[in-house]
Amino acid sequence: MKKYSIVRIGSEYVVQAGETSILKVSSRREAAKLVTDAAELLQHEPAPGADEPTSIEREDPEVP
Repeated sequence: MKKYSIVRIGSEYVVQAGETSILKVSSRREAAKLVTDAAELLQHEPAPGADEPTSIEREDPEVP
């Protein structure tokens, strides 16, 4: 996982992942909460790999 930082620019706070700005909010508290929530979500649900199928096709029921 990348390192996140919160930087104040003028009257707004910008969340950065490495050198990339990814989110702008009006309060530092809001920025910190959003980063924490996102980190928790990333820990619980791994992103699908490029080689994994992402189809949601319906399977046919088995007939006895």
